[in-house]
Amino acid sequence: MSHRSGAGDPVRTLELLWRGNGTRQSTRGPRQGLSVDRVVDAAVELADAEGLSAVTMRRVAQVLGVAPMSLYTYVPGKAELLDLMLDTVYARMPRTDLSGLPWRERVVTVARENRELYRRHPWAATVSTGRPPLGPGYLAKYEHELTAFDGLGLTDLEMDAALTYLLGFVQFSALSAAEAAAARRDSAMSDEQWWEANAPVLDRVLDGAAYPTAVRVGTAAGRAYRGAYDAEHAYEFGLARVLDGLAALVERRGRAGGA
Repeated sequence: MSHRSGAGDPVRTLELLWRGNGTRQSTRGPRQGLSVDRVVDAAVELADAEGLSAVTMRRVAQVLGVAPMSLYTYVPGKAELLDLMLDTVYARMPRTDLSGLPWRERVVTVARENRELYRRHPWAATVSTGRPPLGPGYLAKYEHELTAFDGLGLTDLEMDAALTYLLGFVQFSALSAAEAAAARRDSAMSDEQWWEANAPVLDRVLDGAAYPTAVRVGTAAGRAYRGAYDAEHAYEFGLARVLDGLAALVERRGRAGGA
């Protein structure tokens, strides 16, 4: 990941993230009606359309029809803008009512919501959030998602770790799916077409007897997926294994609580 949150001035970032909670916004600026929200919305739309690398202060200013220097009246720089972008898309995520659902269904729902986030905003999956933007959007998201693990007998640290484990899987799956889609787009070929085109060369150079297991398993996967990778199958299979692992922890905590 080439981008990370929390890279800007933390004081200014937090002031901007919580600007709706008593933080005064700047009223300066060359254009009446321009605001932090408008700057962030323009940046999100640009990232959705062209990727995060396209988001520069100059490009955002161009989209808004203002001079680049005028944006610094509202946002100090791209690092702070990225945190604002993330918190904004977090705040806008639909949140399913998890109350009354079995815990597995709660976890699946949280995974689905995050997968949809990355589908709508692919750039968000490319951002490392080891230092998350601690704004209202992030905290609302965190509060909501922790309820998937509440009441299962887990410690607070285990609840946080279980959520991190789940979200890490979803983010990696989203990145892998995006990379596979980019390969198809850039080559103008489906995976099946690409392998068919390169099969003659592979047949000449590959000694199947030297890699019998790889050839057998790879052939079976290729026939099933019509390529070497299927994003949907990888997601469903991986999510089931995540649930299996969490189930073992939940059951162990349940036995310890009963004892």
